[in-house]
Order: sequence, then C-alpha cells, then structure tokens
Amino acid sequence: MKQIRRILIANRGEIAARIIHACREEGITSILAYSSADKNTLPVEMADESVCIGPPRADRSYLFIPSVIGAAKGLKADAVHPGYGFLAENGDFAEICEEQGLIFIGPSSKSIRLMGDKAAARALMTKIGVPVIPGTPGLVHSAEESLEAAGDMGYPVLVKAAAGGGGKGMRTAETPDELAAAVHEASEEARKAFGSGGVYIEKFMKNVHHVEIQIMADARGHVISLGERDCSAQRKHQKLIEESPSPLMTGTLRENMGKAAKKAARAAGYCGAGTVEFVVDRQGQFYFMEMNTRIQVEHPVTEMAVGTDLVRTMIRTAQGEPLPWDKDLVPRGWTIECRINAEDPARQFAPSPGVLKVYEPPRGRDLRVDSAMKEGSVISPFYDSMIAKVIVHKNSREEAINSMEQALGQFHIEGVPTTIPLQKQILSLPAFREGRVDTAYIETHLKDILQNMKEGKS
Repeated sequence: MKQIRRILIANRGEIAARIIHACREEGITSILAYSSADKNTLPVEMADESVCIGPPRADRSYLFIPSVIGAAKGLKADAVHPGYGFLAENGDFAEICEEQGLIFIGPSSKSIRLMGDKAAARALMTKIGVPVIPGTPGLVHSAEESLEAAGDMGYPVLVKAAAGGGGKGMRTAETPDELAAAVHEASEEARKAFGSGGVYIEKFMKNVHHVEIQIMADARGHVISLGERDCSAQRKHQKLIEESPSPLMTGTLRENMGKAAKKAARAAGYCGAGTVEFVVDRQGQFYFMEMNTRIQVEHPVTEMAVGTDLVRTMIRTAQGEPLPWDKDLVPRGWTIECRINAEDPARQFAPSPGVLKVYEPPRGRDLRVDSAMKEGSVISPFYDSMIAKVIVHKNSREEAINSMEQALGQFHIEGVPTTIPLQKQILSLPAFREGRVDTAYIETHLKDILQNMKEGKS
C-alpha cells in the first residue's frame, strides 16, 4: 500500500475546491494545476501549491496531457485527481499516470476504456444480462449506417458520444432529415470536449425517469451501492435538479437496480467511485444507459443522503484501503440539489460570462453550497458556466423542496444572469412537487415555465 502525501488536482472550479478540502481533511498536500485564465480564482488561493499548465484554451491546458503529467512529476506528486470532465474519463491519461508511477485517483485505464466507451459498455451489459436501451451495437461510421440503424429501431433516436458525459455530444433526431445534422453536431461537440468524436445511436425513450446508482469499489473486489439519485429534471440532457431518493423508488426496485449496478462494476474490474445511469419507465422497468467512471457533479446529494464523504473515500481506495462499509447504504430523509449556472434562460440559456459584483450564498442548517466563487470572481467564457451547487437535506421531500425554495430566495448574485429564477419556477410546479417530472417534462413545458418566470408567477 502506497501512502498518498501529495495530490495534483487536474481540474478547476468547484470540484477543484472540493478536492482541496478533502486533501486538507486527509492531511495531504494539494497541488492545483491551473490555466492562465484561472490564475486569480479561489482554488488557486486555497491550494497548498499551484502551477500554471497553459493558456486558457482547454486543449492547451486542462486537456493537454504532457503539461499535466509534467506538472505532477515536477512537483513530486504521488497521485493525480482528475475530478470530472476534462481528462477524468480519458483512458490514455490514466494509463500514462500508471506508467509514470502516479496513482490515478479513479478506476484503472482498462476499466475507463471499457466503461467510458459507452458503446463498449452497452455490449458488456448485454453480455452479463443487464437490460440496455435498444441501440447500435457499436459506433456508427457513415450517414447510411446511421439511417439504417435509426430506421430499424424507429424514431425518435438519440445520437450519443461514446466518450465523455455531462450531456455533451448528445443530439435528438425526430426524423431521417434531422439525423445527419445530429450525428455531425454530436460528433464535433464530443471531439472538442473529450478529444474523440465517435458516436452511436439509441432509441430515444420518452416519459422515463433518469435514475442513477452511486457505487464505490475497492481494489479487493468489494463493491457497494450508496443508493440512487433522480436526475429527471433536465433540459437538453443537462441536469438542472437532482434528488435522493427518487420519487418513484420502491425497496424492490432499489435492490434490483443496485444489484445491476454492482454487477456492471464487477464486470469492469472497477475500483473507486462510479455512477451507473439508468432510465426507468412507467412500468418500473429499468434500462442501462451508461457508466460514468469518475466522481459525479451531483455527488454531494449522495454524501448528504447517506452521511459520507465520497472524495475522501476515493483517495483512500486509490491507495489500497478497503471500503469502510460492509453492506449497501440507503438514502435517509430527502436531499435535493440545484445547479446554479451563469446562463440566461430568457435567451435560450446563453452562457453569460462576466464578473460577480455581488455573491452572497445562503446559509442555514442542513444546507450546503459547493462553489469556487466569491465577490469579484470572473465567470470565464472558456469553461463551464457553473457558479454553485446548492444542496439541502430534510426529513421529507416536501420539507426539502420548501427549504430549497427558501435557500434560492436567499442567494444574492449580481453581475450576471443566473438560472435561479428558473430553478424556483421548477420547484413550484405541481408536477415536480408530485414527483411526476420525467426527462422530457421541462423541455416540453419550457415555454410556459419561462413565461411564468417572466411574470413572476409561482
């Protein structure tokens, strides 16, 4: 067992701040790798040490493997934590870390390649008996192949990047005429975000809930489930609100989904934190979508729902320690998270870079705000527009919703438009309060939601 004493954090923003906090709790030196655009950000102030790895463009800094590895070796790091996004699901990066004697805080390069390639993961799930959404057995390589596959499964279809995640590299096609553009756009977006433009096609399933199972595994083959998160409140595959437990969950469904998630992890020889994502239809049948081989943006939901620290556990399992639990964990009470982005919902969610002239987050009991912002912070045009994540934990769903509405009302931000008014409007929807919001609901009703938001209705 190799003791980790120095971790290079190959990321930025709130996840970098989150990892720095975990390092501090573990007594580990944090080293932040940052781009020149992030020189004056809060994570650089927080880290024990920091190093600039390149200019603002991600492909010349956060995605440029030689710079990241050079920084880790030059500053004598024992390990690298990739966070989420950027290089977090890049098998080549994980392999280079392994070859350079750096502990990659995440699964092995083999597991990343197997499960990080969404098409390969689907094939593995089919082999081990986990139900999957109907789709192509692998990547599509031509317009003719795409049209034939979509015609066989029936429209609408979803074009998905084989690499990456976070809703990037995904497009819906309702007709054959839309398919070529969807394939091209998804491929190009994936190439820019993840360095790989491979795509495959799935049947687009409507009126389903998006439910994901958080798993954790150690190097000894022990895998546990830490319950589910419901991410159905989303727009264009971008999650807006997450909660645990899922409003549609039963004890039997949770047990069966947990078993399937653990089966997937074992088949991949998995170690570390991972999330197995499913869709669940109205009949309670679930289907595998993909596995995210990294920590999730919404991991605080699980941390508050089951009372644990996933990032610290990632560090400990990476250095060979066993999991601290001997059985699955079940969500207690109710936890809800809202992602606050610098976007203007009234302008088709256009990113809104700028300076936070006022930044006053809410405070209170059973309330958590994950952010790397402060008054005067700059929302950069080069990266994701997330400002903060607000998480509340209460005894019941109704209490949690009411508490979140109060927290959002207390969140004071000036300088850029944000998604807070939209979040408040969604929370007030009868469909949301009754647990009826599926993956298509927000998009289907967006015009009315935005109109009500404009008029200040609730």
